[in-house]
Amino acid sequence: MATILDSLYPETPIPLEHADNYTLLVAVLLSAQCTDVRVNQVTPILFAKANNPADMVKLDVKEIEGIIRPCGLAPRKSQAIFGLSNILLEKYDGQVPNDWEALEALPGVGHKTASVVMSQGFGVPAFPVDTHIHRLAERWGLSSGKNVEETERDLKALFAENTWNKLHLQIIFYGREHCPARGHDTAKCLICSKYGVNQKGTRASFI
Repeated sequence: MATILDSLYPETPIPLEHADNYTLLVAVLLSAQCTDVRVNQVTPILFAKANNPADMVKLDVKEIEGIIRPCGLAPRKSQAIFGLSNILLEKYDGQVPNDWEALEALPGVGHKTASVVMSQGFGVPAFPVDTHIHRLAERWGLSSGKNVEETERDLKALFAENTWNKLHLQIIFYGREHCPARGHDTAKCLICSKYGVNQKGTRASFI
């Protein structure tokens, strides 16, 4: 599997446009229940007004809400962006902390968002699991996890730590482009046809 993914995606650029760890954090927060494409349409407008915590807290929450409305869940997300920006200023000199506990304590930042920031922003090994990874891990027999937490645990046990940051993006890209949830012809899928569907994988067979 790794050979196939490496051949298709030798480079794994982060699909969310950002300039630094703060804009990455905000973009990942906005991506909850929203496509990366939509987020990338909205963030240039938001970041033109405020691309750092000090400028963000100068905006009214309702103004933030109006800008990010296309991303969905705008009232909750706008409050979270405003709130975390205040905390970053008050506790971390306006910088995004390189710390799991501190990140997950920020408003609107759960484990998955923190994992993306830690892995892609700070280079710390992590395996953020989104809906694509969760369903493909089950489809490929890599995990029988009933939730993303269990799937993350299984994938971390299966793959070497130094592959996590690249591999999670490769799986996302592959799921979007070649292995959709519906109407999928497994016989034509490079990975499903080779390894079988829902057959519990082993380290040897997938690495």
